[in-house]
Amino acid sequence: MRKRSIKNVRINSEVQRELGNIIRGEVKDPRISPMTTVVAADVTPDLKYCKVYISVLGDKEAAKNTIEGLRSAVGYIRGRLARSINLRNTPEITFVLDQSIEYGVRMTRLIEDVAAEISGDDTETGPKDRPVTDGGDQDECDGESDD
Repeated sequence: MRKRSIKNVRINSEVQRELGNIIRGEVKDPRISPMTTVVAADVTPDLKYCKVYISVLGDKEAAKNTIEGLRSAVGYIRGRLARSINLRNTPEITFVLDQSIEYGVRMTRLIEDVAAEISGDDTETGPKDRPVTDGGDQDECDGESDD
């Protein structure tokens, strides 16, 4: 099976959905934040290993505790996954902290700050005096031909 085959994509999405349900509803570890999201699951084509990307809303300490809690409950989570998804092999799960959402929020905030600075500079100095050009000479395109 190829890495990006339709079957592999379906398995990845099913594993992601089931892991989200298991983590949200069945794992009772107090270290796991209630604002934990399974962003993606990447199952290898031979169904032996699965890398699960987790996003945690909160500070770095909450994210660290959540990853530790998930790693300690990996046996339970894998067993529940085996019962809910009928696969030939139940993959070994590795949890990875995904910070792309936080990175995106930070970049959006920086862009908004720069845009506010630019618009703040324009309102203070007023519109710039720039000559308006139409991009060409009127004599060339006056609609009359010399023939």
